[in-house]
Amino acid sequence: MKKLLSIIITPIFYLIFLLILVVFHIVQVVALNLFGHNVHDKSVALLNLFLMRSQVILGTKFKFNNFKSFPTNKPIIIIANHQSMWDIPPIVWRYRKHHPKFIAKKELTKGIPSISYNLKHGGSVCIDRKNAEESIQKIKVFAQFMGEKKYAVCVFPEGTRSKDRKVKPFKIGGLATIIKEIPNAVVIPIAIKDTGKIDNTGSFLLNLGVKVTYTQLPERQLSIDNIEQELNQIRSEIIEVVED
Repeated sequence: MKKLLSIIITPIFYLIFLLILVVFHIVQVVALNLFGHNVHDKSVALLNLFLMRSQVILGTKFKFNNFKSFPTNKPIIIIANHQSMWDIPPIVWRYRKHHPKFIAKKELTKGIPSISYNLKHGGSVCIDRKNAEESIQKIKVFAQFMGEKKYAVCVFPEGTRSKDRKVKPFKIGGLATIIKEIPNAVVIPIAIKDTGKIDNTGSFLLNLGVKVTYTQLPERQLSIDNIEQELNQIRSEIIEVVED
């Protein structure tokens, strides 16, 4: 019965999902070109709210544990594990006052309504993973910008989605560069659990009624001198939540 429902509901969900992306692509273009970056950021926040709420169609339920507000007078670095593209909308919406920006692969800057436009024009940085030297330089400039603006950098240090929902080892290079440039940033680890179940191991048909949780772990500051040890500690804390 559940599979039959998924056969019916999945195409409807994808159609609505695509419609949201197309509509908000137009909204973003108008917002940025007529009203500037602040209004554009608000349109992106609304886009992600709509993307999150659209999952009501799938019966997805979101739970947020230990979330609290932070002052906007300091930059923040959100460090999260990565299971699915569905990870992102709740983070953008919940931290919208901090204008969250991302480090993304350059391939995402083409062909995806709303998403590609925001990555190219919204203040995020897009890198070529095959060119490490250029990527580090871009991340350095990006981190300086984020420190000046007191915005939120959102990093998935595994580097790619974990299809088996196990937390992969963290890659240190990009985060180390960010910490060097904004050592005063407040680091907020987020443990994301079960968004990967929605994807149904890559099947076209999505899983229905998935319960996903976002757990905000204790905030901290990281020292560049102990960056590897401290990131491993964050990874261990995320694993305790995600893989219990």
